[in-house]
Amino acid sequence: MPLPKPLPVARLAARIDPARISHTDSTDIPLSGKSPGNQPRASQAFELGLAIRGGGHHIFVAGEPDLGRTYFVRRLLGPRAAKLPAPPDWLYLNNFDDPDRPLAVSLPAGLGRRFKADMNKAVTALLGDIPARLEQDSFHKQREAIVSGFTTRREAIYRDMERLAEEQGFTLAFDDTGGMTLMPLWEGKLVGQAEFERLEPRVQNALRTARDALLSVLMKMLRRIQAEEKDLREDETDLEKSLVRAALDEHLGPLAKTYATHEPLARWLDEAAGHVLDNLDQVLPREEDERPEGRIDPRHERSGDDLAARLQVNLFVDNSAFATKGGAPVVIEDHPTYFNLLGLIERESELGALSTNFTLIKAGSLHKANHGYLVLQAEDVLAYPSAWEGLLRALRTGQIRVEDPSEHDQPRTRTVEPEPIPLSLKVILIGTDEVHEALLTHDPRFRKLFKIKAHLQDTVPRSAACIKGFLREVGEIARDAELLPFSREALAGLVDFGSRLAEHQKKISLRYPQVRDLMIEASALAMMASEETVSGETLRRAEAARDFRANLYEEEFLQEYDKGVIKAPTSGAAIGRVNGLAVSYYGDYAFGLPHQIACTVGVGEGGIIDLEREAELGGPIHTKAMMILKSYLLDRFAHDKPLILSGSLYFEQSYAHVEGDSASGAELAALLSALAEAPIDLAKAFTGAVNQSGHIMAVGDVTRKIEGFFEVCRRRGLSKGQGVLIPADNVDTLMLKPEVVRAVKNGSFSIWPVQSIEEALELLTGIPAGRRGKRGFPHGSLMRRADERLKTLAEKAMSFKRRR
Repeated sequence: MPLPKPLPVARLAARIDPARISHTDSTDIPLSGKSPGNQPRASQAFELGLAIRGGGHHIFVAGEPDLGRTYFVRRLLGPRAAKLPAPPDWLYLNNFDDPDRPLAVSLPAGLGRRFKADMNKAVTALLGDIPARLEQDSFHKQREAIVSGFTTRREAIYRDMERLAEEQGFTLAFDDTGGMTLMPLWEGKLVGQAEFERLEPRVQNALRTARDALLSVLMKMLRRIQAEEKDLREDETDLEKSLVRAALDEHLGPLAKTYATHEPLARWLDEAAGHVLDNLDQVLPREEDERPEGRIDPRHERSGDDLAARLQVNLFVDNSAFATKGGAPVVIEDHPTYFNLLGLIERESELGALSTNFTLIKAGSLHKANHGYLVLQAEDVLAYPSAWEGLLRALRTGQIRVEDPSEHDQPRTRTVEPEPIPLSLKVILIGTDEVHEALLTHDPRFRKLFKIKAHLQDTVPRSAACIKGFLREVGEIARDAELLPFSREALAGLVDFGSRLAEHQKKISLRYPQVRDLMIEASALAMMASEETVSGETLRRAEAARDFRANLYEEEFLQEYDKGVIKAPTSGAAIGRVNGLAVSYYGDYAFGLPHQIACTVGVGEGGIIDLEREAELGGPIHTKAMMILKSYLLDRFAHDKPLILSGSLYFEQSYAHVEGDSASGAELAALLSALAEAPIDLAKAFTGAVNQSGHIMAVGDVTRKIEGFFEVCRRRGLSKGQGVLIPADNVDTLMLKPEVVRAVKNGSFSIWPVQSIEEALELLTGIPAGRRGKRGFPHGSLMRRADERLKTLAEKAMSFKRRR
């Protein structure tokens, strides 16, 4: 069969002709619109999720972190949120009936801030106006009239008491404290206690009887005085209430009229006025002698400040920013702890005691996003189990409660229980497919609440329409980041860079964050060179600079190849040896390097030993690949004889873990070379997986593997005949660097696509591989030589066994 031909230059990478770019530079690219380009599947799901009302169709945006997931969400949410009606403000107000249960009041956007300012102004004016009114002459005259009337009536009662006592033969006297002294008169003289004891018993009894009767009457008259004092206090209170009521009418009355259409607010203002009238002692100034000498508990100290605090307004959610133009909030919570997400109740320390009130209730992101959209990173919120539980509970119940997430076994401090707020919003979770699958599997509530999955795809076809969409996003990036204009050649280079990221000639990567990083670096290089635009050459310099910053380890490895410390010949030939290719990852940088794979065979019954597995350096996929090699040998050579041999396969100078099956084709080539005693051309490297039928299957990172072998050859001096064998299915995944393409064009490097191990062997050994016919393999073929060697090994092994 004919040998595979090397790939032509046109098949080594996709390059777009700059002339096909219709824009002169990036400033000529029109705005991309509301929907991020090239994500039709995710965009359709996202729009559906936003259109469905109700609590069960929240959205999970699935995709890898470098797909610009948050940018995608913001771009879709922004225009839609701008068309929604403005969300209401929310206030927390003091509950005068039960201060531990603050009241939640909703007002149209912007009205909450206005009411808070109006209320603060009114309360300040009220508390300042009341003492001023107490100093007015009219108030003093009314109070003096009340006190004067009381004094007159009291003095009249005192005179009546003295007259009555005198008529009954007693003298009545009052001391400064209001105490009463009653002494009898006998024969015109005051009778003291000593004189009273010397009187005859008959006289004493008569005086006692008269005194008791007089005291009964006098006590009734004293009660009249007490009643007058009570009336005095009531009259003074009524006078003070009338004064305070007039002040309330003047300062709170206008607010009641202004906000009369908001029934909860109007009711609260009426309750606030009643509360002030019921607590006059907290708004009226005290005389110095009325103040207590000391405090027992600061919470029992009453003052105008306490009353003013109870009349404050807690503007819990302020949506005044949406009052004029409308629109709904889009809240992106980057740190979704329980408190940041669901709000908290703060506490103040006063003389060592912690206390709180309705003014210390703070909103969380869930409150701020109410009637709009809340965007959360799934992994971030799952890192706080209490926040995740609180979020699901709020979405399930349709209301948000601000409460302390304390455990039952922890002591609870004094707190408040704010009235819950109705919840109506759309939550967008952003995460990977793995997180989505884990939540579906382990949390049944997630399935019920997040029914829409917007799945971001990594790549799109490299079609004219998708290139146009890609360039729209490039233009958007350039505008948002305020970059220099990108020339037509640079735009073409970005399209090719997108295909290199996708590792496919017929696809473009949608990993816009990586494209954005390259654009920013290229723009910076252009500015450093005082260029006005980013040219294609500057873009290439930016790519080279990125590689230079990250390839330190690659360079150190290459130096080891240069010194011959790592043995990987790129010329000559050897039996049972082949150059395999592997990719190493250091951070976000990947590079390929050749590794010599060796095989030895001999007489014995041990079979083919995988030294990597025996040394516990091989992973399960690599072990499976080795088992497939054994299946291939059985399929090809065990038709008429047993396979009895002993041998080993291994990576030379490999000290790290080996995983994957991309080297299984090279391992099989080394094994067959050892069996057939056919030398392999070491100017060639081979990568590809093999199945038990001998077909070469596609593998990953082919571009980097080729570039790695090319670099080793280049440093040693390129020569005709050097190159890499790759699976034919990998041809479309090639996006090789320009220097590799130039070498192929010059004939100093080649890339051969192979479909079977037989094709690979013919290229590597120059010997026809041969296919099994009715009479076995053709004479002179590599497979015939391997078959005869296996037969010889089996006979020698059996002969040796018989001799034993």
